[in-house]
Amino acid sequence: MDGGNAGTTAGATTGASAAAAAMVVQAVRASGVLMRLDPAEFLGLLTRVKNPLIVAAEGGVFTNKYQYMTSYKGLAFYTKSKTPLELPHDAELVEARTLWTPA
Repeated sequence: MDGGNAGTTAGATTGASAAAAAMVVQAVRASGVLMRLDPAEFLGLLTRVKNPLIVAAEGGVFTNKYQYMTSYKGLAFYTKSKTPLELPHDAELVEARTLWTPA
């Protein structure tokens, strides 16, 4: 192995980490206000919206978790549940691989 490449690799890794951190900061800024609701509150909010657009993702490491996001009057609302939610029949559902929310 060439020792000269080790410094280059470490520099690239540090640069990639800095770029990833900058992307996270930008995503948090772009996301605006995100309201976390209990699943029952989230479902109650959906009753106020005609034909709501809902983004849903299923994930989890040791147990399944179901995540949902929608917008209402310019704000974003998010919930997660251990079981799938029964969404309104008129909802437009977008299945996402993952949903990321700022900590």
